Amino acid sequence: MQKVSQSEDRKKDTREKIQLGGLIAKAGLRYEKRAVLLGLLIDARDRIKSDDTERERLLAIGTKAFANDPE
Repeated sequence: MQKVSQSEDRKKDTREKIQLGGLIAKAGLRYEKRAVLLGLLIDARDRIKSDDTERERLLAIGTKAFANDPE
């Protein structure tokens, strides 16, 4: 039973990582250096922690990008 649970956890983790990679590609950052991507994410994390307006601005940008996805 534990083996099944571990396998399911690995599959879930893998799927999440694939989805996160898809976000990087969707943002047009597929060929950026990993250090740049990490820097962007850390900077964004710090900005949205301290600024609700910035969080809302970024949320609106992301929501609009997803709304433009073909179904």
